[in-house]
Amino acid sequence: MITEAQLQAVSDRIAAAYLDDALITAMRTEFAPLHFTYCYDDDISGHTPVIETDKFNLYLIDGREHCLKMTNDYEVATGIVVAEVIADD
Repeated sequence: MITEAQLQAVSDRIAAAYLDDALITAMRTEFAPLHFTYCYDDDISGHTPVIETDKFNLYLIDGREHCLKMTNDYEVATGIVVAEVIADD
């Protein structure tokens, strides 16, 4: 389970930093035992982020059944996808 407060803390942490692999690695320690995945937002299709910003979007992951899938249900969420948004020039 992930709470809305936890997700907001994650969002605030990302917004205040430079988004890269080093940040995700640090957050795995800071927000343990949450699982983090980092990718680009255009790698994700057909899902609605639970938090959307100009810099990144956050999606929830449900990994209860040994196979990861997207969810919007905080009660079953076991991880977070941090999806970096690349601005179109």
